[in-house]
Amino acid sequence: MATATTYGARDHARAQEGARTEAMPVVPASAWPAPPCEAGHLVWAETVAGGNYTHRVLARGTELRLTDLRGDACAHLLLFVADRPWERLNVADTVKVQWNAYLEEGRLLLSDQGRVLASVVADTSGRHDALCGTSTLARNTERYGDGTPQSASPAGRELFKLAAAKNGLEARDLPPSLSFFQGVEIREDGALDFTGSVGPGGSVTLRTEQDVTVLLANVPHPVDPRPDYVCTPLEVLAWRSEATRPGDPVWEATPEGRRAFLNTAEFLAARGLA
Repeated sequence: MATATTYGARDHARAQEGARTEAMPVVPASAWPAPPCEAGHLVWAETVAGGNYTHRVLARGTELRLTDLRGDACAHLLLFVADRPWERLNVADTVKVQWNAYLEEGRLLLSDQGRVLASVVADTSGRHDALCGTSTLARNTERYGDGTPQSASPAGRELFKLAAAKNGLEARDLPPSLSFFQGVEIREDGALDFTGSVGPGGSVTLRTEQDVTVLLANVPHPVDPRPDYVCTPLEVLAWRSEATRPGDPVWEATPEGRRAFLNTAEFLAARGLA
């Protein structure tokens, strides 16, 4: 179809309606071919290509499932409270408050205010990282020759800057991130061992405990030893559910977790949000 004229360009653009590619958002989300819940409850359905990013504001009590479709995705995650972005994911507190550096089912993602942003309610991967953050422009330029967002090897932090800008945030608002699907273990001498992926189909499901802005960058882990920029598609699905309540195993798992949930509940109740 000729696009040299305005009419031709318009006709070409309109002809794309309904087309599907491997990596794209599906609108409406209920049109996703195999939802994990009732179709009407699905609020986000997208496949993120390797070297790309996405973002969304999710209501409290939403479940967000990330799936490593081919075994080489690496989902770098940042969370901000939707109407108070100064309250954001604090990886250091997430690790130290729970006395554990490894993310798994039952763990909480905490802010620096001692409140829960999200909880991990399911995990079939077990290969995650709360220590290394994401890749940077300087590091990717050194390793791959380029790390800019438009290159063939974009850095995670550069993609986070784009996602942040679309939510009224700046580079200075970006804290260290968590990574899912590419694991790292700490040896006794303190060195890091890259454990890689568990393979295709691994998934992790988070439950939002406040209204949050989600930023995701799907890029290789910064300590992935492979010389090539390897990152495969990431599936993102979210559906309406309910926030964690007292008596839930996730709420009751540890004294530290209970305190974080109580801090969250008290704050939300004071604002009339729970």
